[in-house]
Formats: sequence, structure tokens, C-alpha cells
Amino acid sequence: MRYDVVADRKGPDMKIGKAEDVWKATERFHRARKEHFLVLTLNGAHEVIRLRIITIGIANRCLVHPREVFTPALQDGAVAVILAHNHPSGQLDASEEDKSITKRLVEAGQVLGIPVLDHLIVTKGGWFSFLESGLL
Repeated sequence: MRYDVVADRKGPDMKIGKAEDVWKATERFHRARKEHFLVLTLNGAHEVIRLRIITIGIANRCLVHPREVFTPALQDGAVAVILAHNHPSGQLDASEEDKSITKRLVEAGQVLGIPVLDHLIVTKGGWFSFLESGLL
């Protein structure tokens, strides 16, 4: 399977230090009409190696499996990942499905030694961070 590479590493301006940095890095997906599930692979300095589209769903749902998230992380030699997906509805609430897949991906990352640092829901109006909300 080939993964769509959205953005290559651009240096210090792509260093992730807070949720807002992820929101800015995923800007092109904020207004998408379909849900996109993304993974940002990070090096040891938390600089973005790549931003990849893992799956594109429908207006309110994406199917996500740990295999599709962590294969590109392993290929990139990532030491950590940050997950993100857009909500075309503009709603920033995390659904039970969002919480469930986040838990599953965190557990998979622990097994692989590639921690999930955060998971963001992004819209044109802002973001919801699982880490900042105490859900990670």
C-alpha cells in the first residue's frame, strides 16, 4: 500500500510544541468536505518528518486501523506520532468512536515504542486536543 505524502519536513518552522502547531500544520484539511485521518510522524526533536493522509472517509466517519497509522511511522523512522482528523461539520466534540480509536492507537503505539503524543480534531474554527482535554 502506498501512503499519500502530504508535506515533507520543512525544518524548524514545522517543529511541534503545542496543539496550535498541529492545527496550523493541518490547515489545508480544516474545510474539507470529507473526514480525513492524518498522522504526523515526528523525529526526536518533535520536528515533522511527514504529514500523511491515512484514510479519507465520508462526511462524518473514517475507518482507521493501527496498521495503517503505524506502517508509515515505522517507514519514516519516527520516534513519536501525532494524530489528527477533521470534522466537516465544524463540531469540535470528540465522539465515542473518536475516543475509542484514540485509545486503541495509543495502546498500539505503546507496544511499538512509538508514542501517540496527541490527537486533534481540527476545523476552520479551531481544534480539540485529546491531550489538553485530559483524554490522553
